[in-house]
Amino acid sequence: MSFDAIIIGGGAAGLFCAAEAGKRGRHILVIERNAQVARKILISGGGRCNFTNLNVSAENFVSQNSHFAKSALARYSPQDFIELVKKHKIAFYEKKLGQLFCRESSRQIVDMLLAECRDGRVKILTSCLVESVEPSGTRFIVSTDQGTFDAEKLVVATGGLSFAKVGATDLGYKVAKQFGLKTVQTRPSLVPLVLEGGNFSELAGVSIDSRISADGVSFRENILFTHRGLSGPATLQISNYWKRDRPMTIDLMPDIDARELLEANKESRKRIGNLISNQIPAKAANFLFDREGDAQPLAAYSPKQIEAAVARLKDWKVKFKDTEGYDRAEVTLGGVSTDELSSRSMEAKKVPGSYFIGEVVDVTGWLGGYNFQWAWASGHAAAESI
Repeated sequence: MSFDAIIIGGGAAGLFCAAEAGKRGRHILVIERNAQVARKILISGGGRCNFTNLNVSAENFVSQNSHFAKSALARYSPQDFIELVKKHKIAFYEKKLGQLFCRESSRQIVDMLLAECRDGRVKILTSCLVESVEPSGTRFIVSTDQGTFDAEKLVVATGGLSFAKVGATDLGYKVAKQFGLKTVQTRPSLVPLVLEGGNFSELAGVSIDSRISADGVSFRENILFTHRGLSGPATLQISNYWKRDRPMTIDLMPDIDARELLEANKESRKRIGNLISNQIPAKAANFLFDREGDAQPLAAYSPKQIEAAVARLKDWKVKFKDTEGYDRAEVTLGGVSTDELSSRSMEAKKVPGSYFIGEVVDVTGWLGGYNFQWAWASGHAAAESI
């Protein structure tokens, strides 16, 4: 039961790495703990899999080393994966902001990866639990509940902790620790956030086109109020940059000069909430301006009150006390430190022959196909080396 390489994890990165290495004539075993591979792919993109983004660059990723992803991303581009999708005659479309989706089903991407693995004569074991991983001389011994296997190379593609319901575990981090590799603290990301202070439950379901900013980064998409805080694309994006006790700012009217709007209506007998309900949902407008003093007409406002109203609309300071957790998170932020890995091959410097790829590594992409492209690129980088 010997192989050239054993890949632990049959998700996007693991399957793609296996297929690419198989094409090179390598004898590959993929071990997957679930009864089916690629469960996260199947549920991604609302069942249509946002498999890449046309605008990928290293700037779209969060890592303690902002340069680490450049090498792998440069050597396997979105266009390379698109060519593979076209080869398998999978219809796709651009939804927005460079995001590419299958026209029919995420299942097509999984079937494509499995077909590529078959072409490379890759062996895949499902419902297979890893019990131990041990370096032994120049090889690695992987013991499972279906037998013991050995290989010259070991690839850890176990993903992160998000979506435990589809089989997420901390196995990859445990292997890294066993090998003496540093890890960056993990937390849920691309995830709804829980607001600190105030009761916003009456706004649950209200969506506003906004710009949300933190640490010099901003995203312009919808925010969506929940019973506990905020969700929606803009919130998920900024969650990559969330830090506890650090406020974020929200511009609720990004295309409108709020000061100019209020000044133009400074003689109005309307309340501010009523006046701006043409610009943002009335429920949100009235909620934001229901404080004592807001009941007066705009004409009664002092210049100082006008400035405060403008700040509430264009520079609303919010604090989030927590995320909604791994069960609501699309990805895991943090992971195996990039200091421990070769950016060209993803090989662990301290343990030659071992590789870490995909979400288990401290490289986290924005929402919109970036994390899949990292899976393909990092998987390809390792496959070229094994």
